[in-house]
Amino acid sequence: METANLQKERHAFLSAEIARLNDAYYNQNENLVSDYEYDRLSLELRELEARFPEFAADASPTKIVGGSASPLLTKVKHEVRMISLQDVFNTRELLDFDARTRAAVGDVCNYVVEQKIDGLSVSLEYEGGVFTRGSTRGDGEVGEDVTDNLRTIKDIPEKLTGENIPAFLEVRGEVYMSRASFAALLELQESKGEQPAKNPRNAAAGALRQKDSAVTESRGLSIFIFNVQRISGTEIVTHSESLSLLKGWGLPVIDGYSRHDNISDAVNAIGEIGNLRGTLPYDIDGAVLKVDDLRQRVLLGETAKTPRWAVAFKYPPEEKTTRVLDIEVQVGRTGILTPLAVLEPVLLSGSLVSRATLHNQDRITELNLSVGDTVVVRKAGDIIPEIISAKKTERTDGILRPYAMPDVCPSCGAGVTRAENESALRCENPACPAQRLRQIIHFASRPCMNIEGLGEAVAAQLLDANLITNAAGLYKLNAGDLLKLDGFGEKSADNLIRAITQSKRQPFPRLIAALGIKNVGGRNAVLLCERFPDIDKLLSADADEICAIDGFADLSAAQIVESLENADMRRIISALRESGVNMAYEPESHDNGGVFAGKTFVLTGTLPTLSRDEAAALITANGGKVLSGVSKKTNFVVAGENAGSKLTKAQSLAVPVLTEEALLTMLK
Repeated sequence: METANLQKERHAFLSAEIARLNDAYYNQNENLVSDYEYDRLSLELRELEARFPEFAADASPTKIVGGSASPLLTKVKHEVRMISLQDVFNTRELLDFDARTRAAVGDVCNYVVEQKIDGLSVSLEYEGGVFTRGSTRGDGEVGEDVTDNLRTIKDIPEKLTGENIPAFLEVRGEVYMSRASFAALLELQESKGEQPAKNPRNAAAGALRQKDSAVTESRGLSIFIFNVQRISGTEIVTHSESLSLLKGWGLPVIDGYSRHDNISDAVNAIGEIGNLRGTLPYDIDGAVLKVDDLRQRVLLGETAKTPRWAVAFKYPPEEKTTRVLDIEVQVGRTGILTPLAVLEPVLLSGSLVSRATLHNQDRITELNLSVGDTVVVRKAGDIIPEIISAKKTERTDGILRPYAMPDVCPSCGAGVTRAENESALRCENPACPAQRLRQIIHFASRPCMNIEGLGEAVAAQLLDANLITNAAGLYKLNAGDLLKLDGFGEKSADNLIRAITQSKRQPFPRLIAALGIKNVGGRNAVLLCERFPDIDKLLSADADEICAIDGFADLSAAQIVESLENADMRRIISALRESGVNMAYEPESHDNGGVFAGKTFVLTGTLPTLSRDEAAALITANGGKVLSGVSKKTNFVVAGENAGSKLTKAQSLAVPVLTEEALLTMLK
């Protein structure tokens, strides 16, 4: 009984976690974990449900395909379900699939092996050879009409060509962004100062679901067609035959698929695709093994979520070896020193990697890492480069000399300390140039004072020219000061001065968040301002008064008071006051009978489109209250990417968890 209860708890955790990851991937275009890690969680859940069938409710992630259709787009009901594939991870599982298949259809069975494109699955419909409608997969039953956006993809023909064109044809394909298009997008986003896309799959999904098809067209999307969903007027016997017909009608079919009459050759073909991963002009996330004969597919049938006639082989995360050329130490706005490995550039999962974070000295010690070492790198979550091991046997002189973090700040030369319960070293010099730069960038950032045009390069120029020494100095600048700097003309100088002046009117909580007070982000800034509605009341608050605010612990309250009592902080606040920066809280008026009246919310993780400040403002404007800690009294937790312990606590307390989309839907 105890074992069953433990397994039930594990099942509940896996179901909630996979549902969260599915929502992020399909609805918010976010990868929170690597494909390999996700697949392992899914496999564990399937195995649990096989051992304990009573756990497998209809709402289990093992029975639900994809994501939900966006409320902003017209819904399309799929006549033929767009189901997903069962994942397998090793040769034994491929052989087991072959044994089950031949037991059902007989010894004569041919397979087709294809690359599995990492993109967004869509349906295309042709009537009389003319493209009439395109839709996303959605949850497999209902998707979104994205016809206009799909028309912008040059690979999709408006009219089929060739012979024996069917009266009606529905095909399934995968929209993707090539590595070249992704590189161009990153360059464009960097030039505009925009948040860069994380990977080609997310970028493609976001582009396809745009309301403005001109935006979609600018992203350079492509498509491969890989399956016939429905057809009339033409008879097809095998899948390989259908691919030849589709290609003949002008549809883009991926090259390199192969047909095999035995599983051994099919397994070898899957291995060959794996070897090509880093050389392809697009990303793949596996290989697909399909039964070729369409009549045999009918005999095999399908489950609620997957066909029994195909599986997706998932490769482990791509790993490459390279060499550590140097280790640089960066200093953040709070003084934390972060080591960064400079690598001999290596192509990894579709992009050239030349740097990887090492986090802190503990991680370096764990790796026993030295400059010059040969290391194994991969992308954590298929996104962030990380070093997973060092090949010490390849050290040419055989000497172990693990890198040691400096005992002085690399920016200012001041001594560094390591506080109790912290893994990181910290420079405590408030005049540290690196800290000052990061502090100004933080002050001007969108969630804080939102000074458009004041990025890292401009902030560095202002400091180097001694035009400012801290954020308060921004409000003493004039256009003439800026014209002395490289890259500034009269228009750009006037625009930046205008943005700085406009920022004086930002709401008081934004200023409090911008000051960089320890433990005070956007949400805590709002709570502080609600309790202490002007700067004088806040500066005179003691730790007990701050601690009385719901969600503020003793330690954070003491650190907030310490930050506010700092002499440099007081001087900056005084200068900001003299410049006319808003220092009083004016809560937005809202009807007490709003949608969220009487409800409490906790925000955790990074939301796909809203900042936490924006989400908090939305909630409070509709009668709700945003708190910093989860308790039994919490009504909702709104979770985004990298949600941590607060999400776990919410799940343990059975507090409802919302996505950003669900939050916005509640307001409609």
